[in-house]
Amino acid sequence: DVEHLIELRQAGRGAAQGAAHSLTWGLPVLETRISLIRPHGQYYRGRSAIELADSGASLEDVARLLWESADDDPFAISPPSTWPKPVATLLRQADLSPLERTMASLPLLALTAPHPHSTDAAQRRIGAARLLRETTALLCAVQPGRQPIHQLIADHWKRDDPRLPGLVRAALVLCADHELNASAFATRVAASTGASLHAAACAGLAALSGPQHGGATARAHALIQQTLLERDPAGYVRERLRRGEELPGFGHPLYPDGDPRAALLLRMLADSRPRPAESVRIQRLVDAVNDNDGRAPSLDFALAAIASVYALGADAALSLFAAGRMAGWLAHALEQQENGGLIRPRANYAGTMPARRD
Repeated sequence: DVEHLIELRQAGRGAAQGAAHSLTWGLPVLETRISLIRPHGQYYRGRSAIELADSGASLEDVARLLWESADDDPFAISPPSTWPKPVATLLRQADLSPLERTMASLPLLALTAPHPHSTDAAQRRIGAARLLRETTALLCAVQPGRQPIHQLIADHWKRDDPRLPGLVRAALVLCADHELNASAFATRVAASTGASLHAAACAGLAALSGPQHGGATARAHALIQQTLLERDPAGYVRERLRRGEELPGFGHPLYPDGDPRAALLLRMLADSRPRPAESVRIQRLVDAVNDNDGRAPSLDFALAAIASVYALGADAALSLFAAGRMAGWLAHALEQQENGGLIRPRANYAGTMPARRD
């Protein structure tokens, strides 16, 4: 009996340690039917995200797939054409970043959203479609509309450039979901409490705002901007490596042979070649990192490269990521709402133990 108790205690410790390790790039901790990651790419409900992006699918197409909207089109209903006054006021504040503006606006939009706590599946998806369109418009500081999301973003950035919409479309599709990352998990935790889609989306945006998640695009953009100023990109990379400095935007734990999302976007960017000199220097940076460090660019780098080559500004890459990932966050929120159950992990206490009570 004593040996059996010891075995049970050891098994419990092993399970607790395994659960702790699972929270950091570890084993799966919950089930989902939304997306699957393999070393050669990700899949949205069994369909290759790379093939969807390469074949002309839009973010709306992917959202319908992720939300299982085969019977009814949640995008058939037009979004409101004007913003509530408090939101319109926020849009005029130039000191807010696109992400900050969007996070501040979503709780205000929730106050006027129809049926925010509906239990009807079709109604929830209609609400998700409206929220996806509104989020994109907030990130761009424009009015929501019925045009495709990639077209709205491209028109906001470079209305007269016919090459940009297709690149934005592919980027949005590839950003749409990436399994249970930090922001998706935060979204699911919020949704599991019964919070509205707006509240769950705010949780996702809050997680994305952290430097270890969404901040990766800003660091990659800064690296590219500095490289464009250097006469010798390869020498600049070698010097950074000698100093032990990081090369943001390179390497991904889930893609040891290179991030296929980045490979596709960088190929499309090279084909569009809006500013050939910048494209050539960015490719030299990619080659130099691969030659000296062996790592390939990640999705964060590809988004930053698009922003750099098209001169879209430092916030553009993160805005593009957030607009696309919102479709996945909403998919996770919808799935969690339908599955039910509160996500409530236990902690393994490692602090000072209380005094024994005799």
